[in-house]
Amino acid sequence: MRHDYLLTDKGYEFCDVLMAITAWGDRWTAGDAGPPVLLRHGDCGKLTHAELRCAQCGAPLHANAVDVEAGPGTAPV
Repeated sequence: MRHDYLLTDKGYEFCDVLMAITAWGDRWTAGDAGPPVLLRHGDCGKLTHAELRCAQCGAPLHANAVDVEAGPGTAPV
């Protein structure tokens, strides 16, 4: 008997986190041979890499350009 595991929406969204970690590893730890895996975009068929971008303006999103603010779910002090 064969069982298939299907990702939930939560699992698929977590793959975005894994792609971001993979991009970091490719930049900082890949050896001379290059990255161990490549990402091919299913829609256009081209090789690509993961990038974080601002959902509002599309600019690259980096820690030195982001301020963290309390959100509506913050518990009162």
